Amino acid sequence: MSARKYWLGFNLVKGIGPTRLRALLRLFDDLEAAWNASDVALLEAGLDRRTLANLKQARQAVDLDCLLDEVNALGATALTLDDPDYPALLRELPDASPVLYVKGTLLDVDQWAVAFVGTRRATGYGRDVTHQLVTALVHAGITIVSGMALGIDAAAHKAALDAGGRTIAVLGCGIDVIYPPEHRHLAEAIIADGALISEFPPGTQPVGKNFPARNRTISGMSLGVVVVEAPASSGALITADFAAEQGRDVFAVPGKITAKTSAGTNRLIQMGAKLVMSAEDILDELNLTRTTVEMRVQVREVAPANPAEAALAEHLSEEPIHIDELCQLTGLPITQVSSTLSLMELKGMVRRLEGMTYTIARGGGDHYRLD
Repeated sequence: MSARKYWLGFNLVKGIGPTRLRALLRLFDDLEAAWNASDVALLEAGLDRRTLANLKQARQAVDLDCLLDEVNALGATALTLDDPDYPALLRELPDASPVLYVKGTLLDVDQWAVAFVGTRRATGYGRDVTHQLVTALVHAGITIVSGMALGIDAAAHKAALDAGGRTIAVLGCGIDVIYPPEHRHLAEAIIADGALISEFPPGTQPVGKNFPARNRTISGMSLGVVVVEAPASSGALITADFAAEQGRDVFAVPGKITAKTSAGTNRLIQMGAKLVMSAEDILDELNLTRTTVEMRVQVREVAPANPAEAALAEHLSEEPIHIDELCQLTGLPITQVSSTLSLMELKGMVRRLEGMTYTIARGGGDHYRLD
């Protein structure tokens, strides 16, 4: 049986978080060995007696095979820090959740993600600004991350979907618990064009203590966090704090100084957050442009399988280029260029146009990942 079930088991044990789990991985051959280790070995590994008692209770109470079957029955996937599909940006953080439950799909393009957060009591201004910014970012190839809450979160998800883009919702409850319940249809739409993500086991209810961890994951998955509307005590400001600690860019949309819903965002700007008036402000600060985002995505998605593909990919863009020019630029013989382009076309990496000209493919095709 896959070692994945032991990751799920440890994820249930109170007192064993990312730091302790990494320590166990360093001291034992694998998590199966750690799960079955003696009390003496676990105490020597640094577990305190309370955590050890929690682990022993979990061993007796939890059938790990059934736990894994339960996740699969939900149509979900459990990603661990060892999985290549675990979000790369999040994996870099020392406190990244060891397990993420995912319903939907995560793609390499989601590395270029921006989070939107804000008040649940969004005004018309906040919803309009969110729609405008998200739509422009989606057209630039950016994935939108938020928390599927009422207000700004929901507006961000809906705007991304309306624009034909990808969006990811990070939950403060189990992957099988829709909160708020009126967002059931929104959740289904997100699963179809993105993913629901939770670090909490199935069945976990949306209690208040879960949401700071949810906010940490939202910022950790993103290149930057945009706060649209937030009162002075808004939970969205917690996400902004996490973003700053994680080295992510923090953006804030200004509002009326007399509006309670803009007190938090205006204060963020006073403290150094990037003032946002357009999507270009976000893209510029992240050193991205509307044209470079998609090109970077393509390079990541359709990784060259050999030196010939890599050489051709260097000279392919959205502008058509003739096969003879590719031969000259790469120094490769016409027969090799022709056969390589044909294979790249089958993979969905390039498009062949009239007159033996080629462009890099825009969307479609299978997804290929760099090792």
